[in-house]
Amino acid sequence: MPKTTVVIPNYNGIQYIEECLNSIYRGTVVPEVLVVDNGSGDGSLELVKERFPQTHVIAFEENYGFCKAVNAGIRAAGTEYVLLLNNDTVADKEMIARLEATLDEIPQAFSAAAKMISLYHPKQLDGAGDFYCALGWAYSRGKDQPVERYSEPGRIFSSCAGAALYRRSVFEKIGYFDENHFAYLEDMDIGYRANIYGYDNRYVPDAVVYHAGSGVSGSRHNAFKVDLSSRNSIYLIYKNMPLVQLLINLPFLMVGYLIKLLFFTAKGMGGVYLKGVCKGIGLSCSKEGREHKVHFRMKNLKNYLWIQVQLWINVGRRLM
Repeated sequence: MPKTTVVIPNYNGIQYIEECLNSIYRGTVVPEVLVVDNGSGDGSLELVKERFPQTHVIAFEENYGFCKAVNAGIRAAGTEYVLLLNNDTVADKEMIARLEATLDEIPQAFSAAAKMISLYHPKQLDGAGDFYCALGWAYSRGKDQPVERYSEPGRIFSSCAGAALYRRSVFEKIGYFDENHFAYLEDMDIGYRANIYGYDNRYVPDAVVYHAGSGVSGSRHNAFKVDLSSRNSIYLIYKNMPLVQLLINLPFLMVGYLIKLLFFTAKGMGGVYLKGVCKGIGLSCSKEGREHKVHFRMKNLKNYLWIQVQLWINVGRRLM
């Protein structure tokens, strides 16, 4: 029986989905594969059914977002591990085996992140694990840097859900992906939550995947992404930081959000950014948002201390 179910959320991914699935089935480990379609209208769902009949499919009638799609896939999986994989990726044949080996070896690990390389610029990294800092910024370590860098495995703050293996049983303990996010920063949120509960997130550099990046939503900075990301960045802080930690980080957060505002204003999207921030405040104050708040527990104090040290250290890492 396979250890892993690959869950691929798909929305109008006809340009990428065939090669993505081909790469999975060419691998040295043959997992269960489940495509969760978010109401695609480009023929990609039909392509999957026709050319990959061995692939399981969950089909929604409309686009419910990344979080609802992957949650449906995780709940439908019957394997020990679940690999979340973007539809605009091409996996190395050893990727799954090497991610599985990491979770097998480290029982306290919740997730294992692949080394993501740019599909169109294969000498550049797309990401070597995700980090979060006291400025309120989430970022991909190594983005656009030479692919030879970040060759050592180790603990990271969070795994990018574009190509990461998760221990399925832990979701029952810490919760699933928060569907209030819809998309963007949902993987940082669940990685943050795992840290609070005392689980690790690991980076596995010899597990390689090639990623097109913004394959469905468009360019790196577009109105849709800026609006959702800024909204979710506020919600992420509200959910995961106890009041004392929020007050400790408040000066950093104010500087971080001011820098972001200036950055997006220069790109002509300052209004979009501010609108998203206001939406994030509204979501955090709503009943729906409050229901997902991670409440402080004294038994997790040492985990909060580790997180706080990382928030400060990662400011320096991000600005270097």
